[in-house]
Amino acid sequence: MCAVLMLLSCGRPDDPELPSGETDGKRGAEYLFDASAIPEIHITVSEDEWNRLLKEFDKNNDTKEYIKCNARVIKNDDRYDIPEAGMRLRGNTSRRRPQDKQGRMHHCHYSLDLNHFHDNPYHTVRGIRHVDLKWFKEDPAYVREVYCFDLFRQFGVWTAIRDIYVRLWVQVGEKKEAYLGVYGMLEHLGRDYLEDRARRFGSDEGFLWKCSYGADLRKTSNDFAPDDNTRDHVYELKTRTDAFDQAKAQLQEFIRTLNSKKGDELYEWLASVMDIDLLLRTYAVNVAVGMWDDYWNNSNNYYLYFTPAGKVFFIPFDYDNTLGTSHNCGVQKDSGRQSPLRWGSDNNPMIVKVLQKPEWRDAYKRYLLELTTEGGLSCPAAARERITAWQERISPFVANDTGEDMKIEDKPASWGNHAEYRLKDSGKNNFFRVKAEAVAAIQ
Repeated sequence: MCAVLMLLSCGRPDDPELPSGETDGKRGAEYLFDASAIPEIHITVSEDEWNRLLKEFDKNNDTKEYIKCNARVIKNDDRYDIPEAGMRLRGNTSRRRPQDKQGRMHHCHYSLDLNHFHDNPYHTVRGIRHVDLKWFKEDPAYVREVYCFDLFRQFGVWTAIRDIYVRLWVQVGEKKEAYLGVYGMLEHLGRDYLEDRARRFGSDEGFLWKCSYGADLRKTSNDFAPDDNTRDHVYELKTRTDAFDQAKAQLQEFIRTLNSKKGDELYEWLASVMDIDLLLRTYAVNVAVGMWDDYWNNSNNYYLYFTPAGKVFFIPFDYDNTLGTSHNCGVQKDSGRQSPLRWGSDNNPMIVKVLQKPEWRDAYKRYLLELTTEGGLSCPAAARERITAWQERISPFVANDTGEDMKIEDKPASWGNHAEYRLKDSGKNNFFRVKAEAVAAIQ
């Protein structure tokens, strides 16, 4: 089969910049992540490739091995068929075997790289090569991560990824296609993401680092490595891995300088290398949604992008354990009531040092109040309205062939330490109400 993308509803793709029939003029993320329509994704995998995926998982459940699949993406009246796309499992503690020993399909997270086996402009959906597909494992409400990334973007945090609902089917060999239900489709942090924001960053040719548990930005002797397709690293270089030594030296120098400078010298340097207002807006949203598994509290779940001009951008990541899903972690026992000024460890320098400057601390407090007080984007009434609209929209599609996660429920993850939190109930356990009270109490 010819390795091209076919826009079947609109004719042949003569022009990779805008295939024939695509008259709306939208490209890339603007098109695919337009939330006005819920896309469908249909994955077809041969039995041999599927069995290879299962064997790789059985050998190493952290496997990043890609298998070949055919992908069909349907959005509005457009249908894209992409042969020989790449698919792999993703996730950390949420990983699971996608099919059990008895042959039953299960929900799991996937990464779908349309261009993995073919660096070809037609192996894309209007320029998008790569998306992540995430089931709502920790979120009975089917809304937490969608809410968070929408809030980031509404509040001007353009570094946050896009996230919309999608319906997912998987077919193995000649077996009946299995409907896996409603997933989140997330913008993949990689080439597409950087190219989409190249003008804002100033360049898409810099170094993108994924920063996982232990990434406290204190030590220069930590686990630095290029993405080696085998396991996760504390600091993992995702782009331009051929220049790893240069990228590592740049990140280490940033860590050394962050920890060594003090007072006005520190603040001048921070203002020269970071967009401080963007960082403060990011962290105001981060705390407003109760993200405890973050940089400040748990040295986890963020990206850093270093531009060729020497600018550094903090990128928020992985927001499913939020909005009342709380946990005993770091300094925290309650992600609703925890003080926004004592959100995490005093030893994690990037946020702690920024908030030592009175003007920046005041801006952070002002943004929190702006978000959570009556009329704000994340006040109880506004949150309830958006969450209700999303849930009503997807509720007809939640029941699925796995028999798992078959209904929408207003409660946090079962393993959390505050099972009482609710998102839409207007009583004393409404998470947004509790958060607004915690923000109002800061001095």
